[in-house]
Amino acid sequence: MFSETDGSRKTIGDVDILYHDGLYHLFHLVLPNHDFIAHAVSTDAINWRRVCNALFIGDPGSWDDLMLWTMHVSPDPHQPGRWRMFYTGLSRRDQGRYQRLGMAVSDDLYHWRKAPVHWEDHRGPKDPDLVKAAVRKSRRHQANSLHAEFDPDSCFPLEPDPRYYESSLDEGRHWVSFRDPFYYHDGTHGWLLAAGRVKQGPIVRRGCVALMKEVAPHQFEAQPALHHPRLYDDVEVPNLIYFDDDHYLIGSIREDAKIRYWHTKKIGDPWQSYHDNVLLAQGNYAGRVCRDEKGWLLWNFYSMNLLDRTAENLMPPPKRLVRCEAGLLRAVTFEGIDAYLRESIDSRCIHSLIEDVGPQIQVCRVEGGHLDLSCESGFQAFVFDGNIDCFRFQAKLEMQGLGKCGLVFRLDPESRDGYYLSLDILKGVAQLRAWGTGADGSGEHMMTFRSLQTGFWYSKSRSEASIALLAFGSYLELSVDGRVVLSLADQTFNKGQLGIYLEAAEVRVSEVQLDRLASPSQTDDHLASG
Repeated sequence: MFSETDGSRKTIGDVDILYHDGLYHLFHLVLPNHDFIAHAVSTDAINWRRVCNALFIGDPGSWDDLMLWTMHVSPDPHQPGRWRMFYTGLSRRDQGRYQRLGMAVSDDLYHWRKAPVHWEDHRGPKDPDLVKAAVRKSRRHQANSLHAEFDPDSCFPLEPDPRYYESSLDEGRHWVSFRDPFYYHDGTHGWLLAAGRVKQGPIVRRGCVALMKEVAPHQFEAQPALHHPRLYDDVEVPNLIYFDDDHYLIGSIREDAKIRYWHTKKIGDPWQSYHDNVLLAQGNYAGRVCRDEKGWLLWNFYSMNLLDRTAENLMPPPKRLVRCEAGLLRAVTFEGIDAYLRESIDSRCIHSLIEDVGPQIQVCRVEGGHLDLSCESGFQAFVFDGNIDCFRFQAKLEMQGLGKCGLVFRLDPESRDGYYLSLDILKGVAQLRAWGTGADGSGEHMMTFRSLQTGFWYSKSRSEASIALLAFGSYLELSVDGRVVLSLADQTFNKGQLGIYLEAAEVRVSEVQLDRLASPSQTDDHLASG
């Protein structure tokens, strides 16, 4: 996992990850200032080491002298061994109301050079021919000084084409959306995606995936929107991948802070939505994909404070993307977690949490490799022996009747403060809450109850589910039938007992596996230049 240093008043923002020669390269925004793009590297996608920052805001008067926003790094298809970073920039001159796209290049992923741009000429004449001539003259001079690595006709920064997209302060929300670039090469042609807005329709329903075609090295021509769902204010941080003969378009939606996707067999055909097109639950945002030796990985940052996504963010472990038989995408637990497995815990050592419950209304029986648990009335939890902080718990739950069940973990057995995970197996709903006790004498506010995240799943069997609960430092993850349903971070409780709770329910628990995990750590104390 990755986060900024506590107490620094900085936090991680949008992320982009590239895998090259056995090394994961993380490029990320630093909030709230947005004044540079940071760089870190990892061999296992979990522990990261900071290296030299990749890019900084421009000098005063530059088109990107106010803030840097979301970026995307990919190989340069025109020059093997070189990399391009497309990024979003904002200008002080515009008070940040215009978003534009720039480009930087690197020969080693550590040292970056921005594409030259003549800002005065770019902002001057309005006639397209005059603009092109002025920019070409400036480019020739600047490209020669950079060993001609940029074509004189390349024109950065890129702005939205008024034929297809909102491009002036007089339109829409009176600020111009054109950000979050993503470069996609289909083997023949290169395409640049961005978060943009069409020109027609209700103002808060114009969000689209803007599209540009690379017609020559570093030269882009605007195209009509790749996809306009006609529903959202913006489709942020778009990604386009080709996966088992299908194309998938992944985007983050501000309205509910979730990551969604659409699919099509052929680019140019309409984009389709499945009945369930949410990849990760609320709070996971700015999803980015990268491909390593085992396939596609989905990354994002998570906000522990949904009211302020400029603080208390971290990047959780990635999720592996898989495609089910029907074509739906699913996020599953990253296999790299296995490297942190330590000893197994004997799951036969289980007992009632609440001792003063009459034996006639509860059952806790271990036999034949499974647990039979029941509670006729009220609440009861059956907990495994000992306190545990980091763990992975896997089991198959088979419900009998219509009662309620779930898990408790990092639970204090005296106060019963801890995490309560409700599992409605019949309806396919998981709800995680932090439930505790406030300060003595605080009256009705003494009870603390925070809903942390809700997730959903669908199963053909409405009475059973195979679950896997992961507690890895502050990172918490629940998978049901192999699919990640909850993914979040919380620091309310860090250690305690783990168990299964019932409310007037009977459940059989089988295929139990409980393993202790090593605690994750972040190693960013040694900076390196690469």
